[in-house]
Amino acid sequence: MKIGITIGDVNGIGSEIIIKVLSNELLLSKFTPIIYGSSKVLSYHKNTLKDIDASFYNITSADSAQKGKINVINCWEENVNITLGQATEDGGKFAYIALDKATRDLKDGQIDALVTAPINKEAMAIAKFPYPGHTEFLEKELGGKSLMMMVSSDLKVAVVTNHIPVKDIATKLTKQLILEKLDTFNQSLIKDFDKERPVIAVLGLNPHASDNGTIGEEDEKIVKPAIIEAKKKGMIVSGPYSADGFFGSGLYKKVDGVLAMYHDQGLIPFKTISFGDGVNYTAGLDFVRTSPDHGTGYDIVGQDKADTNSFVAALFLAINIRKNRAQYSFDRKNSIVKSQRSSYNEDDDEILDEN
Repeated sequence: MKIGITIGDVNGIGSEIIIKVLSNELLLSKFTPIIYGSSKVLSYHKNTLKDIDASFYNITSADSAQKGKINVINCWEENVNITLGQATEDGGKFAYIALDKATRDLKDGQIDALVTAPINKEAMAIAKFPYPGHTEFLEKELGGKSLMMMVSSDLKVAVVTNHIPVKDIATKLTKQLILEKLDTFNQSLIKDFDKERPVIAVLGLNPHASDNGTIGEEDEKIVKPAIIEAKKKGMIVSGPYSADGFFGSGLYKKVDGVLAMYHDQGLIPFKTISFGDGVNYTAGLDFVRTSPDHGTGYDIVGQDKADTNSFVAALFLAINIRKNRAQYSFDRKNSIVKSQRSSYNEDDDEILDEN
């Protein structure tokens, strides 16, 4: 399986983490990595690390990737001004170039999944990147209805609204939008995470989920009707729950997924519970993209301190989702009862292209 990996912000910890992870020969036996970026940039970051033995194999296209090697597609020729720990135009510019090239290869079937190293939103804005983040870019380029989901072994949280100011959240929420996100979430839990009948909890927008309309009207007029409609469509959905009580009481342990109304409502508890082992997953697309749950780590870059756990989790989640989707298609195509199904293997990948 070919996994594309974007280099991310050249001034951040992305390159360091990629090198550390891929220097492990055991991991290289599990998939074929293709880094989209620059071998020069990678060599610069490699020199900041101790006791790392890694060689880069330069290729011009994903077709040329070799198993057991750290394949690199050089996405630009010019020299890069690396300023560790700083948000710069070069940091955003070259992250954008690598992401664009990798996304085109993903769309064209040259790679099987994409794992993105962190970018810095300030640097991307300086470089005129016209999207708030990866999720919005990928939705535009790949089509589909994207859903930002944070995934760990204990918790899966999705958000209705992504990177928008808090003052705009209530005006963006509609019954239809919540329904769309619930449907995408439900389908992802089934196809990507092998949950046959997923149970989803929905958080309310306002404190105490509005206390029956005494603290705002959105939960009564928008969130509850969306939940009722989702139930009519056959989904197992409950709520709206007061976010603080829901996480504080441990109710999240009893469901397969949690739908939050906005970014911080879902990501603050997720990162409190799972930071360092979580993965950012873009659900709702025909393609698989994951990313570690941390940022560019400007404060520790170049110090050989970056933890690799989340990046490793992102790699294996991408592989597992790709396999789960193939198994799902294989089962439906062959009308196999799940409890008696034959096992999918990578030779059956062509099934994905037929469905």
